[in-house]
Amino acid sequence: MLAARLATSCRSPSVLLLRGVPAGYNSFHSSTQHLRGARVAVVLSGCGVYDGTEIHEASAILVHLSREGANVQMYAPNISQMHVIDHCKGQPTKGESRNVLIESARIARGKVTELAKLTAKDHDAVIFPGGFGAAKNLSTFSVDGKDCKVNGEVERVLKDFNKAGKPIGLCCISPVLAVKVLPGTEVTVGHEEEEGGRWPYAGTAGTIKAMGGKHRVKEVTDAHVDTANKVVTTPAYMCETELHHIFDGIGTMVKHVLKMTGK
Repeated sequence: MLAARLATSCRSPSVLLLRGVPAGYNSFHSSTQHLRGARVAVVLSGCGVYDGTEIHEASAILVHLSREGANVQMYAPNISQMHVIDHCKGQPTKGESRNVLIESARIARGKVTELAKLTAKDHDAVIFPGGFGAAKNLSTFSVDGKDCKVNGEVERVLKDFNKAGKPIGLCCISPVLAVKVLPGTEVTVGHEEEEGGRWPYAGTAGTIKAMGGKHRVKEVTDAHVDTANKVVTTPAYMCETELHHIFDGIGTMVKHVLKMTGK
């Protein structure tokens, strides 16, 4: 049945373009309907490392959550991206704009909800992947540094989960969101020296301190747990290293987050 449906879609692209995703597609590809573990919200910021969510980080988070039996719902703000980057050239494209929610749907396989609908009462934890989208779309960190502003819905979500005593996981550059919104938060973005280019974004640690946060040096395979705020962070692609190290570090973060849910 699925093969026939896909074949029909290939012969007639208008099925997808004019009528949306074929009936039953999302339900067929949903892998969490049978799970009864922790309810975890994952907040995306677009699709693509330079102007949205870092896709490998998002995938690693989802794989580790799946292995632990978590019930996942993905969210993204319904806003325009700061800009669009040509990922081949690493340069902004002229005259093009994209929507963060629509782009995030690429990672979520269509199953993404507006961030405005995310509430702490409906979830046991929330996790933010990295990617420049966290610093461009979820905040103005890429432009304003320590004086950045955080998207209003992102700020609300972080404060609500913190007030409810529910864990927050962040990786790569996204820990700056927690530092800005939750004063005095302890986080890690890895090392504080570039070390010959292995930690190319090491200067972020100094900015975190300037924002009033507390930085803790950790290896890429590790995670730091701020037990007081229930904030768990891991460096991910703040380090230039092999993908499996990134994957392992994110796994450490996810396990700590899930452990804090008590489920």
